[in-house]
Amino acid sequence: MVQQGSTRKKAVRDTVHLDFLRKAMEWVIDASIFQDMKTHGNIKWIAKELVMLAVLWVWSEKSQLTAAFGEAIVWSQRLIGRAAVGSYQALTNALVTYGGQLVPLLWNRLQRLMEEVGKEHWRIGVWLPLAVDGSRASTPRTKTNEEAFRAANYGKSSSAKYRKKNRKTKNKRKKNRVKAETVTPQIWLTLLWHMGLRLPWCWKMGPSDSSEREHFREMLVQQSFPKNTLFCGDAGFTGYDFWKSIMELGHHFLIRVGANVSLLTKLGYYARECNGIVYVWPDSAVRKSQPPLVLRLIHLKNERGDVYLLTNVLGTRCLSDALSSRLYTLRWGIELQFRTLKQTFGRRTLRSRTPDRAYAELEWSLLGLWMIHLFAVKEQVKVGEPPSQTSAAMAIQVVRSILFLWCEVPEEGTDLWTQLQNAVVDSYERQSSKRARYRPHKKDVPSAGKPIIMVANEKRKQELERYRQNVANAT
Repeated sequence: MVQQGSTRKKAVRDTVHLDFLRKAMEWVIDASIFQDMKTHGNIKWIAKELVMLAVLWVWSEKSQLTAAFGEAIVWSQRLIGRAAVGSYQALTNALVTYGGQLVPLLWNRLQRLMEEVGKEHWRIGVWLPLAVDGSRASTPRTKTNEEAFRAANYGKSSSAKYRKKNRKTKNKRKKNRVKAETVTPQIWLTLLWHMGLRLPWCWKMGPSDSSEREHFREMLVQQSFPKNTLFCGDAGFTGYDFWKSIMELGHHFLIRVGANVSLLTKLGYYARECNGIVYVWPDSAVRKSQPPLVLRLIHLKNERGDVYLLTNVLGTRCLSDALSSRLYTLRWGIELQFRTLKQTFGRRTLRSRTPDRAYAELEWSLLGLWMIHLFAVKEQVKVGEPPSQTSAAMAIQVVRSILFLWCEVPEEGTDLWTQLQNAVVDSYERQSSKRARYRPHKKDVPSAGKPIIMVANEKRKQELERYRQNVANAT
């Protein structure tokens, strides 16, 4: 009996850093999720091993993609005893060809694990809160990337502010002006992001002139979401048709609005016109005999001024003004997610020289970062640390250090789990601002402003009556 106990202790002592990382990766990359995946009959790689190799590839700090792949090959052989493919070309070709199947399967797996480990952070009130926003990542200026990603009419819009300001002096400078350099080709990334756990949910990518609203609408149709999902967005996610499509799918939203939105009051369409009830009913909807949208306007005040939020949750019991303020404040965390991806994880400028591989590089970088962050959130929630305290930079550093110390037996308190528990942001109070002393001065400070609120006139009320009659006749 004593001999068995000593053997067990020796096995624990002989566990090296890589054993902990293997366990963490296999927790996410479960072979069972790929069992229904359809592949060509002559492929030799296994889906689980290919995914592990791809994740190790994007975890590498090497600046060249081929060098990062070489490092991933070594790590894969140490981790599972082999590598799924033997060349960089084979890896990227597999990711391009089968990414459309692999990525959604991993989304679903990661989302289920988020619910398992999230506990009280999975929902805020009754809501599963998802922020939506977009950003761009630059790519190398190759001919194929420019053709695929560059906006053909960049800077030519007559409504561009700088063109309006400089219209008078443009002709004077025209002769001496050097031709503007072609804008860098960029990928537009529209991201859905869990606000409670501060983790990605899913995304859509396209050329630099893509519409984040259209990306969002496509994700709403293509993806399934848990009950009582609440989408939070900034002032760019506005419009009658846009909001109507969300409501028709049975979803809820909380969107900031500004001077680009016109609202009606006292139209007489909704029975209880109180608690901020307003209507969105533009002329285009009236002409098409479409109904007015009944929404609730929430007016908040903070240190930066007035904030106006619009939601289709009409009752204050499920979504109070205080909860709305908290949720919109949490929404700003998606900006930190973009900064982490670009700055901390080094994906501000991608390295792939062809469009398909650039998409694959960005997509698998997001998945690799998501996994690391989830590892940390899982361990920290166990010890009562909220996800808002997780330091993605420290978690990335922990995982990368484990890969380089792979064969060492961790000392007490230096194993992967303990290091991830300690990967939290600093708690001391700063005596000065973190803002740089040297920063560009922006003359035009962007502001959403106040929405245009009008009392419904007699003409609008007559149009409402005609709409009701048309509906009655149609039924």
